[in-house]
Order: sequence, then C-alpha cells, then structure tokens
Amino acid sequence: MEQEFELIAKTFMGLEPVLAQELTQLGANNVQIGRRMVSFTGDKEMMYRANFQLHTAIRVLKPIKHFKARSAEDVYNKVKEIDWSQYIKEGKTFAVDSVVYSEEFRNSHFVSYKVKDAIVDQFREKTGNRPNISLSNPDIRLHIHIADDDATLCLDSSGESLHRRGYRQESVEAPLNEVLAAGMIMITGWKGDCDLIDPMCGSGTIAIEAALIARNISPGVFRKEFAFEKWPDFDADLFERIYNDDSEERPFEHHIYAYDIDMKAVNTARLNVKAAGLSKDITVEQQDFKDFKKPAEKSIIVMNPPYGERISTPDLLGTYRMIGDRLKHAFDGNEAWVLSYREECFEQIGLKPSIKIPLYNGSLECEFRKYTMFSGKMKTFRQEGGVVKTEEEKREMAQKHRFKKNREFKERLAAEEANEEGDIRSFKFHTYKPETRQHFTSKNFDDDDSRDDYKKSFDRAKKGHGDFKRSDRGGYKGKSDFKRSSFKGSKNHGGNKFGRDRRFEDED
Repeated sequence: MEQEFELIAKTFMGLEPVLAQELTQLGANNVQIGRRMVSFTGDKEMMYRANFQLHTAIRVLKPIKHFKARSAEDVYNKVKEIDWSQYIKEGKTFAVDSVVYSEEFRNSHFVSYKVKDAIVDQFREKTGNRPNISLSNPDIRLHIHIADDDATLCLDSSGESLHRRGYRQESVEAPLNEVLAAGMIMITGWKGDCDLIDPMCGSGTIAIEAALIARNISPGVFRKEFAFEKWPDFDADLFERIYNDDSEERPFEHHIYAYDIDMKAVNTARLNVKAAGLSKDITVEQQDFKDFKKPAEKSIIVMNPPYGERISTPDLLGTYRMIGDRLKHAFDGNEAWVLSYREECFEQIGLKPSIKIPLYNGSLECEFRKYTMFSGKMKTFRQEGGVVKTEEEKREMAQKHRFKKNREFKERLAAEEANEEGDIRSFKFHTYKPETRQHFTSKNFDDDDSRDDYKKSFDRAKKGHGDFKRSDRGGYKGKSDFKRSSFKGSKNHGGNKFGRDRRFEDED
C-alpha cells in the first residue's frame, strides 16, 4: 500500500467545514480545518480523487518542504536543498506562484523569483542546462506560501483553479463562482430529495451545481486536464480507473427549475445546462419572481439576488421587499435560502431567518440566510410540531463575533440620502472601496483564482448540437443525457494521451 503524504485543499472563507466533510466522506485521513483551507493526508489515489470529485475545493496542493524563511537567502538556500530532478525532468517547464503575508517579504513576485533562481541554479550546476519558465501552461506548477517566517513549498496538483469546471459556455455579469454555488447547496443539506428552484438564476450555476450534487457526478469530469497528469510519477491507469468509475452516481427523481427575468441570462443558462448534459434535470424559463406561484411539489429555493455592487436593479430595496412578499405568500410549507451582502436588503425581506451563515463572495462578506416558511402564526406552527430553528442552528447562531459589526453600505445609504436632499450644485459622488484583504497565519491559503473572469466555449455546443454524453458504459441506461467519452483502451485515441476527448461526444 502506498505511503500517505500531506495534502492541502484550498477553498473560500466560510466553506472550510463543508470541504472537511467532503474530504472525510471521500476517505481522507487527519482532516484538519484551517482558514481558507483544509489539511489532510492520503495516497496518490486520494490526491487524484480530491481533484476529480471535490465540489468545494479550489485547488489541491502537495507540500514538499516546510521551513523558516527569515530572509531571501533562507528561501533560496532551503529551496536549493531539494533534489529538483525528481520533480522536473529534462526539457520540462515550470512556474512558481506565491502568497506572502510577511514583514520581511513585501512582494510576492520577489519570492517567486528567489524560488525560480534556486531551482534554475541547481540544474545549471548539476547538468549545465536550465529548465524553462512557462507562465501559461507549465509542466510543473509550484506554490510557496509564507506567513511571518513560516514557509510551505508545494506542488500544485490541480493547475487551473478547480472552480473552472469546464461546462460554462457563456457568462452573465458578475457570475456566481461554481465552488461557492456548490458550497451553498451543500450547506442547505439538499441532496436531491425534493425539487429545487433558483428564481434568479443568471448563468445557471446554482442549478447546474445542484444537479451534479443530486446525481453525485464528479465535477472534474468536464475538465480537460489536471496538473498532476504532467508529473513524472503520474499513474495513467489509476486515473483512468477513477475517471471511468461512475458506481457512486445515482438517479435524480425530482427536478430543478431555474428562472430569470432577463432573456439573455435565460439563453446563457440554457447553453450551460446543455453543455453539462443536464437538460433532463433542469428547466430554464424566463419569469419575474414577482409572478412566482406556489409550486405543486415540495421544494427548496436557493437564490443569489443582486447586491447593488457589481450588478443592481433600479429599486434594490424594493426587489428585496418583493422577495419577502413572494416567499411569504407563495412558498409556505417549504424553506428558502438567500445569499446577499446588505443587512438593509435582508431587513426588507421582512422575515426572521432560522440561521445566518457568513460566506465570502469574492471580497464581500455576505450572509447565507435560511427562511422556514409556514402559514398562520408561529405559535400555532410550533404547537403543531413545526420547527423554525433546530437545536444545532440555535447553537451556531449563539456564537459571538460571527459577523463584522459594521457594514459600509449603511454609511453609503446615508450619504446617498443626504445627496438627494441637495441640488446639483452640492451633489458629491461617493466611491465605494471594497474591503481590504486580511492577513492570515501559516495555515491560511488565499487564492487569486476566485474571480470568475473567463469565458469558455465548446464549439459543437455553440453550433446547436445536442447535450454532451458519457460513453455507453456510463449513465443510467438512458435516464441521463450525459455520457463520458470512451477510452477504448487506446492511449492515443482522439489525440489525447488518455484515449478520451474531455469535450464529450454529441448525441447522434
């Protein structure tokens, strides 16, 4: 049995317990929660599975050296002590990423250069040749993290951030990050046991991530590659077995409904749903939430309304009043979860939440609030056995200092009201500055890939072909419209060293 080694999975602030639970269920050992990260131990198969199967990880790192870094010379010397020939083979390229919180090192790029210099100098002294640097598509990705004088040098086994699943064809303004969306679904505890509704779906991220969770489909199935596939010790047969293992996937007997008032968003969501092969599980329609009618079946709502930051509405607070009205009059007997940034917006909903969970959406410290909807008075609801807040939710809400005391939005509203009282000659423009980053300890791993600024496209989906499919051996005997491409036992089939085309085959 292969010896276990240390691993680190990075995530967003607030999702650490969810990621730790995922890792525990995956079979990881020594799972410990940090800030923006969860450390654990496992073998090579665990590392491959963590990249391929985790819904709430941004990237998976494999530490290769811990050391004290009190100066640039310390970084150079300690890095040079490592035998880099076992990680970087002749003719291969590498890149170094760094995250630094230290009084000694003010510039993360400087740290990256010192690591690079140490590696290059070692190769030049031993072989007379030096490996090349490639920022866009390196064979080996390294990550160094320094907090105060504690340094951790890691191999990045993921490469491109894991939130970039590969199914997103088009995007809307301020799209919700896929990892955050998956974390929100997991926080609700929903696993496909009833219908799910996203009434403000944007590009469809919540709906797609929910369907993947309901069917227990590994999010890595969409990706073209992982960084560990270029490592010298890469086990192609092991990863092929993991990639083709759909034994844990399950049928989904309910349905997911996604709505948006903007037809452009609806078309974008439909395109993304088709690319993910989930059209049978997700229906996307144009609808204003103010026209929302009570669903016939038991349902859960998960929604991410505008905050007034990157996107807004003409009447932001009025939008939240409408949300509260629809939940109150058309969703009794069910529960709703709302992610937003402003206390003032939540106040307009006019409902008492069962729980408030702090989550970061980019740099914004948001709240994810649960509302248990019922008709009539709360006293009657409780007398009939209804539960508004579980004991666990009561304990969690009792924790102090879970949120920042002051929100900048209140000051901005006051300023805007003052401006409205004056005329054009006295009007002052107020510019909002996002919250500055905090400094973290050596167990804090920040990530710059949280901004979903990319726009990917599968050509065949663009041309109007059907949903992508798994190979005939996968799926649910016709119940799923998504199939993995076939390996056929050939290592070079389709120009891919795995014998698979991760863009997936169209339906005939």
